[in-house]
Formats: sequence, C-alpha cells, structure tokens
Amino acid sequence: MKKLQILGTGCPKCKKLAEATEEAAKELGMDYELEKVSDIQEIMKFGVMMTPALAVDGEVKFAGKVPSVEDIKKIIA
Repeated sequence: MKKLQILGTGCPKCKKLAEATEEAAKELGMDYELEKVSDIQEIMKFGVMMTPALAVDGEVKFAGKVPSVEDIKKIIA
C-alpha cells in the first residue's frame, strides 16, 4: 500500500491537490492511504517551504503547485 500525504494548511489549493491525488489513485486502481498533514511543524520536517506538496511513501515529489491528475498518476504509479 502506498502512503500518499498531502502537505498543506488546508488552503483551497491543498484541497484541490487532495482531490486530484485521490482521483489519480482511484483511476490507477491502486491500494493507498491518503493522509493530510496540516501541522506546520510536520510539514517543515519534510523540508517543504511551499504548499501544497505531495509526498509518496514519505518522499516529497513536488511542492508549491497542483499538477494535473495525469501528472499525479505518473508520480504515484
């Protein structure tokens, strides 16, 4: 099971990223756990300065933007 983490404080872009990530994972039919990390101290532990960000299995894949569902599928597949 992949652990997908949305790093962000709950802004509209963070919500959009969470929705797009969930859609991408469902389209791929993958087994995943989606976690929203909103605590700024936790986000900083990832070394992220710009939110939203997506971490896959604890590794940050991108930050500061909301990629398309297709791009997310490439990242998490």
